[in-house]
Amino acid sequence: MEIFLSKQCKFLCGSLGKGFGYHIQRRTDPDGKIRFWGVRQSRGEVPANGHLRFILTCAELAQMKLHIADIRVSAKELRLAFNEARLLYGDRLVKADAEQIYNAREVLDFKNYLPNPA
Repeated sequence: MEIFLSKQCKFLCGSLGKGFGYHIQRRTDPDGKIRFWGVRQSRGEVPANGHLRFILTCAELAQMKLHIADIRVSAKELRLAFNEARLLYGDRLVKADAEQIYNAREVLDFKNYLPNPA
């Protein structure tokens, strides 16, 4: 998942809180462009719903526009996160091409289908 920072925020790295198993990492492309990504922890345990909770939290932060402006997450990654959390995700995501990209607003639409919000 790629994370786009708001104009008020130049850098945002590290954990968004305990229990996700994911953190934000800064990476530099070969062309010198700095980009931010949601990355799985290399050590420690990742809760079954940690990936999905991290994606949803980033999407919610993007709606506030304070630090995160938007996110880009593929249908493949979103399906993986739902599967890890052992949650159903509906036909819209089932039928989506693996390369389909969703932004924060679209990701939050999927939250409406969760039995208990993650």
